[in-house]
Amino acid sequence: MKFVLIDKIVSLDSGNEITAVKSVSLAEEYLGDHFPAFPVLPGVLLLEGLIESASWLVREKQGFSNSMVLLEQARNVKYKSFAVPGMQIKYTVKAKMIEENVSSFTGVGKCGDKTIVEAKLSLRHFNLSQENPKMASVDGTVVENMKQRFKLLTA
Repeated sequence: MKFVLIDKIVSLDSGNEITAVKSVSLAEEYLGDHFPAFPVLPGVLLLEGLIESASWLVREKQGFSNSMVLLEQARNVKYKSFAVPGMQIKYTVKAKMIEENVSSFTGVGKCGDKTIVEAKLSLRHFNLSQENPKMASVDGTVVENMKQRFKLLTA
């Protein structure tokens, strides 16, 4: 993903729940086109904030054992309001289950007391080397990068 939609992880209950925040800034390049006269965070990026939060919960719980943690399904996605520059979104994601290769969650994004997005998510997690053993070094690089990013997000 070109954009990182989480600025900080503010709490993490391993394998159960994560709370992360995203501050929306007018400096974010996609806001120039969405929409010039009324810049708002695109709905798909609101959803991505929930997905990224859930993926950190998986990575931490599984000791960063998989390089890929990807969305498999998003259900019951509800957009209730806009996120505009100057707002801070607080994402809270709760695990329903985290297994070796699949996981499921419920998540909500709020600005203050106002819910702006909610969804049910399913993720799948794997290593590229499972399909092609030559990709093991790529898996290692991705895992190390994710560990470093996690340290930044939890500092």
